[in-house]
Amino acid sequence: MTFKIDPLKRFSLNDIKQILSSNTQISLSELAIKNIEDCRSYLDKKIKASDEPIYGINTGFGSLCNVSIPEKDIEKLQENLVMSHACGMGNEVPQEIVKLMLLLKIQALSYGKSGVQLSTVDRLVYFFNHSILPVVYELGSLGASGDLSPLAHLSLPLLGMGEVNYQGKKQNAADVLKTLDLKAITLRSKEGLALLNGTQFMSAYGIYCLLKTEQINRSADLITAISLDAFDGRIDPFKDNIQTIRPHAGQLQTARAIRSYLDGSELLAKVKIQVQDPYSFRCVPQVHGATKDTSNYVKSVFETEINSVTDNPTIFPESDEIISGGNFHGQPLALALDFLCIAIAELGSISERRTYQLIAGLRNLPPFLAAKPGLHSGLMIPQYTAASIVSQNKQLCTPASADSIVSSNGQEDHVSMGANAATKCLKVIENVERILAIELLNAAQALEFRKPLKSSAKIEKVVSAFRKKVKFIEEDKIMYTEMEASLQFVKELNVESL
Repeated sequence: MTFKIDPLKRFSLNDIKQILSSNTQISLSELAIKNIEDCRSYLDKKIKASDEPIYGINTGFGSLCNVSIPEKDIEKLQENLVMSHACGMGNEVPQEIVKLMLLLKIQALSYGKSGVQLSTVDRLVYFFNHSILPVVYELGSLGASGDLSPLAHLSLPLLGMGEVNYQGKKQNAADVLKTLDLKAITLRSKEGLALLNGTQFMSAYGIYCLLKTEQINRSADLITAISLDAFDGRIDPFKDNIQTIRPHAGQLQTARAIRSYLDGSELLAKVKIQVQDPYSFRCVPQVHGATKDTSNYVKSVFETEINSVTDNPTIFPESDEIISGGNFHGQPLALALDFLCIAIAELGSISERRTYQLIAGLRNLPPFLAAKPGLHSGLMIPQYTAASIVSQNKQLCTPASADSIVSSNGQEDHVSMGANAATKCLKVIENVERILAIELLNAAQALEFRKPLKSSAKIEKVVSAFRKKVKFIEEDKIMYTEMEASLQFVKELNVESL
């Protein structure tokens, strides 16, 4: 199966999910090929017919934009740009995200507004289809002149430079090209800029975060349902009539999901002594729902971004214009990523509170869910871990987009910090997965103390599968292995199949 990159077809999150999950090959549509070739032809004619300075084509970059470059050095200028801007540091970007970066760069270039050679885009397609994934580093982008440093590392292997992950190991790009009998690309005018200017680092992280967020939103609702039944909670706050008088879409969706998971529960049907539950149970539709609504907003921002041209300057053959603008500025993404970061962190915050309620010795549950409290500490300390992670998430939720720093001798005097917003958003998401795993560990343990009454068929099915990975804790044992097993279960949980 091959997915065609076509500038007339709007690229969606679902398209990307399908491409990545099924290891789909991609190709350029006839229109994309025509757009790329026509734009390159226009640019060649424009350079030949005019001596006027055109930013980054026959001038230097950034604050060196007024330095003219002789015609004989125009191609060398682009190679120099890629090499000099490959200044990343820190951890390597996960390979799944690098593959997304390749996909999104190809998509952006398909519009024919960037002046690249068709052979350059074809090589990016080849890299994607054969999982030749450049080594890119997390640190180095200010999120304004595009993701310069990460995209430079993404582009180095085109020139036979840098490193790639290929066939399970890190290798020199030059060696891989030689093995595959491929020649390095010789960049022509404007191509280095087209490759480096753009938001594909921020965008790839954002798309990856959104795909993980879909799973987390579903898992959080399911784990909450297990906790609610284990805590002997009430279903009243989840009834439809109370949601419809405050009809936020996410709130309605959350309440309906939890009612569905609990349908048929014997525990839920028993008479309740308590009149109300704590907010961490009672207000789940409102809290989880707001996160879902935020996720949908952020999704709309990123689906607009990945169907955009974000390099500079931008070429308009149809109006005979080459415009130096600011489409590479990551502000829309930076703000959205900070918003998503805060929204996802709230799922972790309220989850930890439910864990705390479960171990507090309330509602006929033993303290710390220990079978023999006193001699055994039970699940006392996993809650400490959850609290520690929640606290770290609060620190990570400080908005990156509120920051800026001057670069390039003042030419780039306001930056988005969208790259930092992106990388820390993923850290928060991974932390929330850990917090939910700790809640599930506690909720499943608490359900055991409610026997012989049963929860719903759906929840009993999930807990039964969980018990194959994590057994009921009869007495104290090394806990981090149980917590890690719970985390893997949460990551692999297919909520949609229930």
